[in-house]
Amino acid sequence: MFCNGCGKELGSEQTSCNSCGSPVVAVAHGRPPTSPRRGKVRAFWNRVTEGQAVNQLWSELRADARTSYRFYARDVDREDLDGRSKVRRFFRFFGQLFWAIVMKLSPARRVVLLVGLVLLFWPSAEVHTEKFNLSTGSTTTYGGLLILLVLVLELADRVTMKRDLEIAREIQLWLIPDAPPLSPKLDIAFTTRPANTVAGDFYDVFPRGSDGPEERMLIVIADVVGKSIPAALLMATFQASLRTLSESDCSLTELTAGLNRYLSAHSRGGLRFTTAFLGEFDPRTGCLNYINAGHNAPILRNVSGSRVERLEAGGVPLGIRSDAQYECGSTTVYPGDLIVLFTDGVIEAINDRQEEYGEARLLSSLESSKTSSSDEILRRLMQQVENFVGDAPQHDDMTCVVLRCR
Repeated sequence: MFCNGCGKELGSEQTSCNSCGSPVVAVAHGRPPTSPRRGKVRAFWNRVTEGQAVNQLWSELRADARTSYRFYARDVDREDLDGRSKVRRFFRFFGQLFWAIVMKLSPARRVVLLVGLVLLFWPSAEVHTEKFNLSTGSTTTYGGLLILLVLVLELADRVTMKRDLEIAREIQLWLIPDAPPLSPKLDIAFTTRPANTVAGDFYDVFPRGSDGPEERMLIVIADVVGKSIPAALLMATFQASLRTLSESDCSLTELTAGLNRYLSAHSRGGLRFTTAFLGEFDPRTGCLNYINAGHNAPILRNVSGSRVERLEAGGVPLGIRSDAQYECGSTTVYPGDLIVLFTDGVIEAINDRQEEYGEARLLSSLESSKTSSSDEILRRLMQQVENFVGDAPQHDDMTCVVLRCR
């Protein structure tokens, strides 16, 4: 028996190599499949790439490069490039892009980077003092070391920040359900895919009341304006206030008004508002009361597909005006009917040609869902969105909730 990674001979009972962790393979005539040196190179490569194929590495690198370019290119003054010749516009653009990168560093790191670049690209420089001597050949080395120092410092910051964001992500995952609740009248499926480590989208489906199997179900989807940590914090306050208010015996209109008053007090004068859809489903009658607070109108599609209703009744997004009034809509859901709730990250998902996925494609994906379960519909829909966007980076979180009445 030999290790598939380093080629080391192992015992007959071993299933993996203790040295590199690679699986064990049996080889005829007692010969290892590769030389020890080649095996070590392969083990090193697997450790660096974490087993990813070359095309996966290239796709990841290309996506990272696009995201970084768009991030830095936002600081380029496009108007300053107008009226210049092609050559001057080229050098002017990359000059602005260079300073956009440099100015993202702290002042001390900017100095170290600039000194390193000077030493790296000006190797003919020589400095002689009584105690210090930089020869022609050593300037390049010192320049490379200074640039490496900046890279190491930035990497340390990124790793620390990433660890903090991962902790924030874990906390956020505690606030949203990881599995749909069991309901005799509703087949429920949901998913969310954040654009960043933490998201500003929220969803939940949970019973409201104490009527046993016939208890009312509260259906909620929300999207906090903005991204990253600020949006995630406001999402957490939304979840806490929603759970607290839903425990009281108040109407859906009163619950929404309470949420709006709370969010208005924490929205920085309406700058941090939240779009939301809240529905209350009564399994005994099939009645769905709902309020749409500036959110994308969910789709109610009957089992035959002959009727598509948009759930639009409601009012302005939560957090804009504390005294806002909300209209409560009502509709009846029959067995087999389908309800699809989504955030704008789904329909505004873009591909490499800057085309949006759009509601038309979403509606088209639902046409073949007459007998499919909610989980199958959701999986097919999100797969179509992924195929549409390809490797294009997304600017918003994607959240979708699918319910089918039984």
